[in-house]
Amino acid sequence: MKILLRPAWLLLSLITTGILIAPIKQIAADEIKVAVASNFSEAIKSISQRFETETGHRAILSFGSTGKHYAQIKNGAPFHAFFAADSRRPQLLEREGRIQPNSRFTYAVGRIALWSPNPGYVDAEHRVLQYGDFRHLAIANPKLAPYGRAAREVLQKQGLWNSLQRRMVRGENIGQTFQFVKSGNAKLGFVAYSQVKRPGHEASGSIWVVPQSLYTPIQQQAVLLSDNPTARAFLEFVRSPWSLDLIRAYGYGTD
Repeated sequence: MKILLRPAWLLLSLITTGILIAPIKQIAADEIKVAVASNFSEAIKSISQRFETETGHRAILSFGSTGKHYAQIKNGAPFHAFFAADSRRPQLLEREGRIQPNSRFTYAVGRIALWSPNPGYVDAEHRVLQYGDFRHLAIANPKLAPYGRAAREVLQKQGLWNSLQRRMVRGENIGQTFQFVKSGNAKLGFVAYSQVKRPGHEASGSIWVVPQSLYTPIQQQAVLLSDNPTARAFLEFVRSPWSLDLIRAYGYGTD
């Protein structure tokens, strides 16, 4: 004898047998690919986790130097958004017609610091740069990384750029530069202030937070690369009060 299932009984049968697959939020979830400057890695990880919790959407983050990301985007890398460590590359992408109109904005103002894991080694007058016994000074590559360019400006204004050339080790990006110092391969280095001022996990050692009068302000800008609703929502989330408070907690400016 055939049994005809009414719609309500059919739905109950699917639920009890586990055939009903996923809640609506998961079915509608989307993934976006976001290129991010290395210095902003910890902050944007926290932001993306909160974004995923609130929306169900996921941001796949790719960290690296701003110069390399810019080259990848020009060569067709399928990123939906780009968080640069400067304003120059986003402006270039805008002039080249590679971003969504009116999407460029400053999400953070970066700061650099001279840092050593050794307590008391870096002094407030930064005399260690002239008289220190260090073998290696780490900086990010000025040709690729805006934080490296800022470090070069500081050393040039101090009259030390040429004299310290033989002791410099250059990271491809500020993330690699930080690892040089953290691992002890370099006794000190110019890093992003955000790398040593993580909320609840501030790095030990000694530090000189470089006055912003000694280098060109690091205006970090973001752009939307494709007209994707989830990517657009992610950029708006970065501008939310909660995200701005977090960004400031990492030592960035947001003006």
